[in-house]
Amino acid sequence: MKQVKIKIAGEIALSPDPGSAMKKWREVFGISQTELAKFLKITSSTISDYEGNRRKSPGINVIQRFVDAIVEIDRQRGGELVKRFQEAESPQEFFEAINFSRAITGKELADLIGAKAVACADKLPSVNVYGCTIIDSIKVILELPYESFMKIYSTTTQRALAFTNVATGRSPLVAIRVSPIKPALVVLHGLKPEKVDKLAIRIAESEGIVLLSTTMPLEEMRENLAKIRA
Repeated sequence: MKQVKIKIAGEIALSPDPGSAMKKWREVFGISQTELAKFLKITSSTISDYEGNRRKSPGINVIQRFVDAIVEIDRQRGGELVKRFQEAESPQEFFEAINFSRAITGKELADLIGAKAVACADKLPSVNVYGCTIIDSIKVILELPYESFMKIYSTTTQRALAFTNVATGRSPLVAIRVSPIKPALVVLHGLKPEKVDKLAIRIAESEGIVLLSTTMPLEEMRENLAKIRA
């Protein structure tokens, strides 16, 4: 748990926009401004001022209190998020988790990676993601142990899963359908919109998941995503 706190605190302290970093982590932990303010015995407007950078950059004491608070609130809820975060820290061969320094909308992500929505396009402006996990779909399907599947989500399910080496997009969506936890958005890499399997589209629509397809070269996509890396 100590390493989790150090990582979060370090990101906030080193961020050029510490208020947005604080807001990101509060939302990742699913904590409202009101709940956090009550726990810290301060006003909600104080939280809002820090997140909106209307107060001077938070000092180490403020950051420490903030991090201790969100981790303790998670512990009181059962500690599932911190546990998932700790598991996600181990090296992976099947995927690469890129965490963003701030939340971005589905539309921002689509523009960033040159993608087109093939399902739930109406949700693009409203869905927020805090990161993107690039997944080798063949390796995951053939080799990833089921008990390790949850590590794909890193610290939150409010992220995009980008599947590479896809032929039609059906297999990743079938896997997501039977999974108890769903991502906010799915990207099919290397696949033109007209080539996406109709069943994959139907599954995405029935699950309410934004489905994108892009043919942008993988390295270029990585570079664009790295621009908002935490």
